[in-house]
Amino acid sequence: MTFSIRRFRPEDLDEVWDLHRVGLAQVGLRPGDGVYYDDDFPRLQEYYLDDNGEFLVGEVEGRIVAMGGLRRLDDAAAEMCRLRVHPDFQGRGYGAAIVEALEARAIELGYSVLRGDTTLNQGAAIELYRKFGWREIRRETVGGLVNIYGEKRLPVRQPQRESST
Repeated sequence: MTFSIRRFRPEDLDEVWDLHRVGLAQVGLRPGDGVYYDDDFPRLQEYYLDDNGEFLVGEVEGRIVAMGGLRRLDDAAAEMCRLRVHPDFQGRGYGAAIVEALEARAIELGYSVLRGDTTLNQGAAIELYRKFGWREIRRETVGGLVNIYGEKRLPVRQPQRESST
């Protein structure tokens, strides 16, 4: 099975929404329970793609099995969010591939800091962030779950010089 990553398209919305619900259910949450916001889903284009961000999906045989977004916070920082891998496809490196692609895109977009969060009971996500050099900056209890907030400094993209040939 070949895994490929591409940019979100509006026709992906139902599959992306389903993947989000499956991901929340894995940690005992459901959309609209007040712990996580969900208002971005009907407007992924606006929230991510149209505001100096990104939203990627990972596919296996035409099925969306992974996703992740970059949401602009300010001119220097973006939030990596909506990182999900379907439970049937976890442990294959798909989450890492999405993180790598989003980090590369954040650098292209000129961000110097990535921020994100996960819950304490999402051990695989915590390890994934650590593997990529994220550092914990704080913890907070939200809706009975301990959220871990982290960040990563990104290399500054050097402007390309014009050739003098």
